[in-house]
Amino acid sequence: MTAKTDLSFRVAGEADVPALVALVESAYRGDASRAGWTTEADLLDGQRTDPEGVRSVISTPGSRLLVVERGGDLVACCQLERRTGPGGLIAAYFGMFAVCPGQQGGGVGRLVLAEAERRARAEWGATEMRMQVISARSELIAWYERRGYARTGELAPFPYGDERFGIPRRADLAFELLVKPLP
Repeated sequence: MTAKTDLSFRVAGEADVPALVALVESAYRGDASRAGWTTEADLLDGQRTDPEGVRSVISTPGSRLLVVERGGDLVACCQLERRTGPGGLIAAYFGMFAVCPGQQGGGVGRLVLAEAERRARAEWGATEMRMQVISARSELIAWYERRGYARTGELAPFPYGDERFGIPRRADLAFELLVKPLP
């Protein structure tokens, strides 16, 4: 924990799974997510994740889920996964990023992203951070661009028909790869 941010970071364990599922769902799905700006409620119904998905991130070698707390309360989380990038360089994948809707817009997300980048560099020697964002999320992509991420134009199809990722409300969903060099 740092006095500057009053946030503490730790790696998630099995006991954190229910709270992390609830956090991710609250940030992206249903009416509760509309309290923040990261909602996907107009794009997708259904779930964003489930206990098995969170457990998979926690238990996969080279992957970790960071729990972010303020005063002992869960306020955010993010996934980091060590990957090999182009030319054999070490890359980190950033995903399952969620901030409690009531904490959004106050700088928590910016601090979590900065800590994730710092850890990827320091712990793995990562030279870039990669993520996939639903391409229809222009305001979210703009937020990442302000933090140094670049759109690649590389699209991956949304997994239509796999309700583990939600029930699409539109037929034009795809994921776009964003990349940021980590000097």
